[in-house]
Amino acid sequence: MGRGLRAVLALGLLLLRLAQANFAPYFFANGVGSTNGNMALFSLPEDTPVGSHVYTLNGTDPEGDPISYHISFDPSTRSVFSVDPNFGNITLIEELDREREDEIEAVISISDGLNLVAEKVTILVTDANDEAPRFIQEPYVVQVPEDTPAGSSIAKVHAVDRDTGSGGSVTYFLKTPHSTKFSVDRHSGVLRLQAGATLDYEKAQAHFIAVVAKDGGGRLRGANVALSATTTVTVNVEDVQDMAPVFVGTPYYGYVYEDTLPGSEVLTVIAMDGDRGKPNRVLYSLVNGTDGAFEINETSGAISITQSPARLRREVYELHVQVTEVSSAGTPAAQAMAPVTIRIVNLNNHPPTFYGESGPQNRFQLSMYEHPPQGEILRGLKITVNDSDQGANAKFNLRLVGPGGIFRVVPQTVLNEAQVTIIVENSAAIDFEKFKVLTFKLLAIEVNTPEKFSSTADIMIQLLDTNDNVPKFTSHYYIARIPENAPGGSNVLAVTAVDPDTGPWGEVKYSIYGSGADLFLIHPSSGIIYTQPWANLDAEGTARYNFYVKAEDMEGRYSLAEVFVTLLDVNDHYPQFGKSVQEKTMVLGTPVKIEATDQDAEEPNNLVDYSITHAEPANVFDIDAHTGEIRLKNSIHSLDALHNVTPSGDHTWSLEVQAKDRGSPSFSTTALLKIDIVDTEMLSRNPMAAFLMQTKDNPMKAVGVLAGIMAIIVAITVLISTATFWRNKKSNKVLPVRRVLRKRPSPAPSTSRIEWLKFRRTKAVDKFVLREDPPNENCNNNSLGSAPPPKAPAPPPPPSMAPSMGPAHWMVPTVSGSLAPQQPHPSPKPKALAKPKAVGRPVQSALVSELRQKFEKKNVHNKAYF
Repeated sequence: MGRGLRAVLALGLLLLRLAQANFAPYFFANGVGSTNGNMALFSLPEDTPVGSHVYTLNGTDPEGDPISYHISFDPSTRSVFSVDPNFGNITLIEELDREREDEIEAVISISDGLNLVAEKVTILVTDANDEAPRFIQEPYVVQVPEDTPAGSSIAKVHAVDRDTGSGGSVTYFLKTPHSTKFSVDRHSGVLRLQAGATLDYEKAQAHFIAVVAKDGGGRLRGANVALSATTTVTVNVEDVQDMAPVFVGTPYYGYVYEDTLPGSEVLTVIAMDGDRGKPNRVLYSLVNGTDGAFEINETSGAISITQSPARLRREVYELHVQVTEVSSAGTPAAQAMAPVTIRIVNLNNHPPTFYGESGPQNRFQLSMYEHPPQGEILRGLKITVNDSDQGANAKFNLRLVGPGGIFRVVPQTVLNEAQVTIIVENSAAIDFEKFKVLTFKLLAIEVNTPEKFSSTADIMIQLLDTNDNVPKFTSHYYIARIPENAPGGSNVLAVTAVDPDTGPWGEVKYSIYGSGADLFLIHPSSGIIYTQPWANLDAEGTARYNFYVKAEDMEGRYSLAEVFVTLLDVNDHYPQFGKSVQEKTMVLGTPVKIEATDQDAEEPNNLVDYSITHAEPANVFDIDAHTGEIRLKNSIHSLDALHNVTPSGDHTWSLEVQAKDRGSPSFSTTALLKIDIVDTEMLSRNPMAAFLMQTKDNPMKAVGVLAGIMAIIVAITVLISTATFWRNKKSNKVLPVRRVLRKRPSPAPSTSRIEWLKFRRTKAVDKFVLREDPPNENCNNNSLGSAPPPKAPAPPPPPSMAPSMGPAHWMVPTVSGSLAPQQPHPSPKPKALAKPKAVGRPVQSALVSELRQKFEKKNVHNKAYF
């Protein structure tokens, strides 16, 4: 027995402990693609906007206790998400970048206050096309020999895109796809020399190729985008030895004087490699014609005499100098030959002399275009200088005298004879707009002779114009003002543009364009702007026009100027009244106003002055000339005073009012104004009359007020009918539908007659009678409550009618009973008495009619039970 009790007690304790146990909450595992649960296999695009709700943690507690959610990150990493602890909404708070971090590790937890369950999750960051291709190994500079075969690969560009998929694929193309020399492979980025294309160092020493790398496109922030990058490949053309050497300063003439010592230098020939990029070294040699009297320095090209001039047997020696290129390997390459003429001179009896193609000449002329290339030789000048003496007597210097720094002469030192070459030094200074003709003197003066013989030649260079200037307007903008009544074809203004160039290049053609140019034309050669023949200008419609004028030469070089045209307002509109005949009601002591408008655009043309041109009598009204307010003269304060002025006693006056503008010439318009004058006391006694007087000039105001009153009456009728219907519907007794028509009984007791007369004293009651609509079969005619109404006494006899009232018929009213105005009695009434009757109080009349209707309805219900 004791053991059993102990077992029962142990089992009870165990059950108590189990009842007190609290199970831990847990997350829902909703699988891939779910947006709520435990974030298992959750992925997020890297272009997700910061602040977006991206996931919802979702779990439960077995005991149903409230749970909270948390998310945490490793301290070494950034916190990318935040979570709402109550609802589990996870929000992105940091920008994502798959290229920097393609996985995010976080610890999510759920707690019921006692137990905390944490799980480590990995969020995958998916790619978006947010990375543009990037060229590596920039800059791209390649050296390409000019003899590279067509189709050869000359360079390779490479760009990488850190995106994945199509957004990470890169294709290449040229920014200028119509290039005639180069092409690029769209997949490999290999740059090639196109088939049939060649490079020439002497024509172009460098080429710049723009290559674009474009990815395959992808989604970014909800749209398909494709990103690209551009790089420039610089192709430097390397010179190749494909040009022969060239002599400079040919033909060569040398002179040997009788006192020249053996070994003296006679002249120097100069040659250079035709390949300017990497020129080879050249060596000089004499081929024939020397007879042992001359030798040449193989490196400098200086020709020297080896014997005394007295021993020489010939007066003229024709030498042939050969120049040979030496390659980088030291082997001979291309060669060239030039003749050298050496004359033996004994006396200094000849000054330097200039020769042209036809003999001695001291004036040379040349025509050339302005701005020639730098370093260009003036090949049109065929000038040779010669000193017939021998040796040192024939050595002289050449120089140009004139504007400095424009040209230089080669050679500067001549022995005996030389071909004169003039080279361009400053191309910018050779400007036709500054100098039409450049004049120089070519001076040759001996160097080592005591006589210092010299000679000069005039060089005149006639410059020819090129189209190197743009037409320029005399102003950046032009302002014109014309009257709006200018006829079509009127001149507006003349614009002027100047092109310093001459001939066809200096001829300027004008044109206009822009949204404001439709009404205007311009003469293409004179620049005169005028209106279209059909143009009808109107300052009131458009007062200002703005457009552009273009000055263009024959090659399309142009400049622009802006034109502003303002229309001057002309007084071409009459003042206009709203109506030619106007009616106004003037309350005594209050002015009335008349108004006219003038459609002109500017003052004073649109300012209007008012005056009274005619009134009978003329001493009743004054008008404010500026505002148009018309008031009685100060001496008239009442209707009696007004009647004294106007014996006829009429309250309506007619005025002829004039509105006149202030333009020049001035225009005016007249209107007939009818004024009805009322007294303030009459209006205060009859508010309805005051209202009608106030709305006489504004009928719509009166219509609006009457429409409002009718709406209120209809609303009250609907409410009363609805209330009556529901009260009858609640009644338990349904009476048969019947219609009772009764005539008024003839005399009634005096008590009833007195009550009836109380209703008749209301002013507007006699204008209405009660009429019954056709009976409604669904209508319950019971009175209020479920019990039958008490019997009512017989209706009182109608009171004695006034002479103005006609016969009226009684009808049984229904829920939808209406009010109808009563026909007036045909008997005549005095006019003075009828007028106040017409101006009644519709609201009071409606209320009285409603009371009367209720009273009659009550009597009819009482009669229905007899």
